[in-house]
Amino acid sequence: MPARPGLSGGTWIGLMVVALVIAAVVVFGISARHNTENKLEKDTAVAAISSVNVVYPAASTVSSEISLPGNTQAYTDAPIYSRTSGYLKDWYFDIGAHVRKGQLMAVIETPELDQQLQVAQADLKSAQANLDLANTTSTRYQNLLKTNSVSKQETDVAMSDAAAKQAAVDASLANVRRLQQLQSFEKVYAPFDGIVTARNTDIGRLISAGQNTTPQELFHLAAIGKLRVYVAVPEAYSAAIKVGSKATLTLDEFPGKAFEGTIARNSNAIDQSTRTLNVEVDVENPKGELLPGAYVFVHFKVPEHATGLMLPSNTLLFRSEGLRVGVVRNGRVQMVPVKISKDAGATVEIASGLTPNDPVILDPSDSLANGQEVQIASRTNQPGAQTKAGQQ
Repeated sequence: MPARPGLSGGTWIGLMVVALVIAAVVVFGISARHNTENKLEKDTAVAAISSVNVVYPAASTVSSEISLPGNTQAYTDAPIYSRTSGYLKDWYFDIGAHVRKGQLMAVIETPELDQQLQVAQADLKSAQANLDLANTTSTRYQNLLKTNSVSKQETDVAMSDAAAKQAAVDASLANVRRLQQLQSFEKVYAPFDGIVTARNTDIGRLISAGQNTTPQELFHLAAIGKLRVYVAVPEAYSAAIKVGSKATLTLDEFPGKAFEGTIARNSNAIDQSTRTLNVEVDVENPKGELLPGAYVFVHFKVPEHATGLMLPSNTLLFRSEGLRVGVVRNGRVQMVPVKISKDAGATVEIASGLTPNDPVILDPSDSLANGQEVQIASRTNQPGAQTKAGQQ
């Protein structure tokens, strides 16, 4: 049987080349797949890291103006009472009327007082007549004493009787003047320029006056040409309040309009219950635009001074353990407890817990956890920014 012919050397070389190519393709495929898997793992790990936007706490300063509530009061405000008893005959001014000092506001009929005055005047005439007779007798006795026609004792008695009659006249005259003064109160006059804010009587009403009666207010009068506004200024700003300095008033009734006032005086003492200084601001009101009892805001100029740090309110996290903010430190989240000293709505003032260089996460998710790895996508501001408190 003849021998099978063997493979030639060229064939073997070709087979080896093919095997090497196949091995290279396999190795390259495995390597590429491994690299792809590594890259996918890295991309997946990177994608798993949350991207966050951060903001840096801004150092805030208290504005150079503080606004505090107050109520306007008439510069002079007084109830008008009657000093005599009787019946109201007429009144001449109703609520809202402008009156001048000395104008007649009402008339009271006092028939009993009129009769008492007539009796007192008659008693005065009687006392005066007795005094005239006593003076005549005293003069005669003094002349007769010179001729020893009467005794010294009789003369002294006559002179003493004249002195007693003089005292009686003085007492009767004082009583007449008292009743005349009471009678003058039948007419009620305005004690100062002002506006009638209340009328509490009417024609025919019994008016009672005296020590054993309850006073009955007839009118209430207020001078509104100048108004007083009392404001409770916090102790922290009390040193900035200077008598003579200017202040402005704003009201909801006059949007966009301000009224200028002057700090007239202050109590020079801090109220221990409220820790405030009572300050009076006087405001000229010649046109009567401002009304007593109006609710106003008084704006004072004060020096600026640094306070806490301001943050947007959408950085806060309300957790069971307390208020927190998320701060990015070394690529990881650190939940920092904070305390709010002032809430301005869109912004809050942080009293403690942060520094101006802390990147605080904006709009943090509820699932944000301490130690979670994050990456910063954008920064809203730069460290060390400064804002006006309450103006962000």
